[in-house]
Amino acid sequence: MVPKTKNSSLDSEKSDEVSIKVSNSQDSIDASAPAANGARVQTAPEQVAVAAATDTSAAPNKAQQVEDEKLRDTTNRESAIAMGEYNGSEYVGINEVPSPRAGHNNRTVSVLPLVFLIFYEVSGGPFGVEDSVHAAGPLLALVGFLIFPFIWSIPEALITAEMGTMFPENGGYVVWVSSALGPFWGFQQGWMKWLSGVIDNALYPVLFLDYLKSGVPALGHGFPRVLGVLGLTIVLTYMNYRGLTIVGWVAILLGIFSLLPFVVMGLISIPKLRPERWLVVDIHNVNWNLYLNTLFWNLNYWDSISTLAGEVQNPKKTLPKSLFYAMILVVVSYLFPLLVGTGALPLQRDEWTDGYFSDIAKMLGGVWLRWWIQGAAAMSNMGMFVAEMSSDSFQLLGMAERGMLPELFAKRSRYGTPLIGILFSASGVFLLSWLSFQEIIAAENFLYCFGMILEFIAFIRLRYKYPTAPRPYKIPVGNIGAILMCIPPTILICAVLAFSSLKVMIVSLAAVVIGLVMHPCLQHVEKKRWMKFSISSDLPDIQATTHESTETLIY
Repeated sequence: MVPKTKNSSLDSEKSDEVSIKVSNSQDSIDASAPAANGARVQTAPEQVAVAAATDTSAAPNKAQQVEDEKLRDTTNRESAIAMGEYNGSEYVGINEVPSPRAGHNNRTVSVLPLVFLIFYEVSGGPFGVEDSVHAAGPLLALVGFLIFPFIWSIPEALITAEMGTMFPENGGYVVWVSSALGPFWGFQQGWMKWLSGVIDNALYPVLFLDYLKSGVPALGHGFPRVLGVLGLTIVLTYMNYRGLTIVGWVAILLGIFSLLPFVVMGLISIPKLRPERWLVVDIHNVNWNLYLNTLFWNLNYWDSISTLAGEVQNPKKTLPKSLFYAMILVVVSYLFPLLVGTGALPLQRDEWTDGYFSDIAKMLGGVWLRWWIQGAAAMSNMGMFVAEMSSDSFQLLGMAERGMLPELFAKRSRYGTPLIGILFSASGVFLLSWLSFQEIIAAENFLYCFGMILEFIAFIRLRYKYPTAPRPYKIPVGNIGAILMCIPPTILICAVLAFSSLKVMIVSLAAVVIGLVMHPCLQHVEKKRWMKFSISSDLPDIQATTHESTETLIY
């Protein structure tokens, strides 16, 4: 990390493309905070001296000082930093030159695995969309999954593409919010999104067992169900521990296996399709809370992949391309099974709850297709679990690398995975898996909404404050267009929050309060040196480059 500085030139032989700039305001830097990569932040007298050294004779001395700083950097791979000393400064750009990590081959995820990781972060197939028909009937369910992506999914995916390529590191949306609003709100973003992700991950063992209980009734309740949740969580947690390369290719295989039976079911259903069944609607008998929460849960979490950006090959191209392909895959994977299920059979609205697609498969194709759908559901939930846990655990790693969490969260296993983050995320799943499907959805949506509001604010603020900061992918709209793009999803967020039950609201607000208290507590822990906090020197270089101004703010 480089302190905020004004422009000053160096000899090209010794600069190694490093630009030193000194701020015209000494008050803008807290001289006590150490810089990243082991570099020492200048004191106020030193800043004055550097500001004076703008003539030709001073340049060689300054260049030598820079070289000395760089030599010291090689012996200090990590620099301790007090959490309270970020001083609200921001990122403006990241130079995408990956630094090698000890024992870890950095940036291993390519386009195809990333598409399926995004697919499983967001969707995983049509398992879980059944409640939309139960809540609102066929027409509103189909319209919802057709229109909702334009209101929510596409704006969120576009913002993820722009911000994720601007900050291609594992902190993801935590880095975005910290850049725009400071480290306090960045920490709150990390807490709410991590907790929301863990709550979301607690769904998948529940869905897994709900699909199997029709064939194995013992898994529906009691000790066998608890044992099933425990065993599944352990196996999938170990898979995450083994690395993202394995997780990515497993996601591809699971995705193909999960979607193939719906293609077969669609072909079998063609003679039985009645298009008029798609138009059934009873506007006076709609459970809006369940309807909105089901849509929202099935079409959000596009930003979660940003916490894996530090592991992606050439993220400035790979990330936008993968988001685009994943968007098509997600929408088709929802609409096609809904068209088949609602069009081929008479409507029994009360039967449309999680797990109902296996019953539809039996009615259309027989027991063999039912078992295939149940197996596909199991594989899908495995894929969603490993993708979500990867995102959650790498988010904690990214926060630790930026000094927001104790250093132990930044430790990697021999497979390059964040062991402590994985264990913490798995523990959250164990604690929350006893909740019902609907309660889990409502609780994680509530927390997710708060996090998305912070992301929208950060996106717009960075657009205005640093309009020329490097953005390898930029949404082709101006600042006004960026604001207008965020209005529909913000209205939707307000609707989801308004329809939340009192129980969910109280529990979620209590979680928010915990985050507000946790940040100063961690600052105190760091100040007392009870635990070590540091900023990793293995992060991508952060360099200030704007075309309109010579001033730069670096977080």
